[in-house]
Amino acid sequence: MTTATTLTPDELEARISRIFIRCGVDDEPASALARVITAAERDNCKSHGVHRVAGCLSVLKAGRVSPNAAPVLQPGEGPIVRVSAAGGYANPAYEKARPALLARARQHGLAALVINDCVHFSALWYEVEDLAREGLAALSMCPSYAVMAPSGGSQPLLGTNPFAFGWPRQGEHPYVFDFATSVAARGEIELHRREGKALPAGWAINTEGQPTSDPQAALEGAMLPFGGHKGSAIATMIELMAGAMLGDFMSEEALEFMGTSKLLPRHGALVLAFDPQAFSQGRGRDPIAEGEKLLQGIADQGARLPSQRRFAARKIAETEGIKLSEEELALLERLEADGLDAVGD
Repeated sequence: MTTATTLTPDELEARISRIFIRCGVDDEPASALARVITAAERDNCKSHGVHRVAGCLSVLKAGRVSPNAAPVLQPGEGPIVRVSAAGGYANPAYEKARPALLARARQHGLAALVINDCVHFSALWYEVEDLAREGLAALSMCPSYAVMAPSGGSQPLLGTNPFAFGWPRQGEHPYVFDFATSVAARGEIELHRREGKALPAGWAINTEGQPTSDPQAALEGAMLPFGGHKGSAIATMIELMAGAMLGDFMSEEALEFMGTSKLLPRHGALVLAFDPQAFSQGRGRDPIAEGEKLLQGIADQGARLPSQRRFAARKIAETEGIKLSEEELALLERLEADGLDAVGD
């Protein structure tokens, strides 16, 4: 085993890309997957970092994702951009449709990207931050698996259904938030299980509908929405907007299709992009400058803006490299050496 504990972002991205190619994924999707996984690890977003490589390969080994799917961009000139991931990963589909989404948002003032038939695993901040850096406000959402009980319920019905927003800033990182509608992301419960840590109170219930602090019991039972009925309502909205409205799987259907929540889910995703200048046209006010007053006012009170810890971690990683644990390095080495044979069934 190598004794190195630090890699540059470029080194880690190249290494992850080689692993996917080694396992039969075509070059372009392998590169897209490596970019988003490296970005998460760079930002110390461990729940979506290196350990997700094995998750992406598990669904490949199970034959539930196409390693060579070519995203298909549908024709059209209106504000709706449609792309089929064709049973492949979501990230290559986003990259394929990105130029059309940017062009339509600037042409119409707003645009919606519909991604269908994709296997999804990545954090949504990646997309909305990308669009915010292009001067657009953005929303992203998708269903997941039916692993969360509705507020007041006792059985899994809703997905953890993440939701992200990005707002452009001049001379600053964009304002970005990204959160699951569950109390915590499912990946966080997985991390607690792997590390043998108890869950905080209020995160989950067991199969009998009783509160539990056992990560395994939580994974077998149901997660809980944040904010009670408020988080439950937002999760329901996402099921409707990014599932039913897109003609794609909702969280119960995604679970039925895969047959297990241990594999990455297949469903659709919705990304909305808005041009602030188009919406404020004729008002004589700069929306970015006005937004900055609000964001600065929050910071002046000593409050931390969302994603600031991520951006701080990014700065360190870009200058000092990305630190990986011995376990993470060992995982990469096993996958490099043995490919899909190193992935559990």
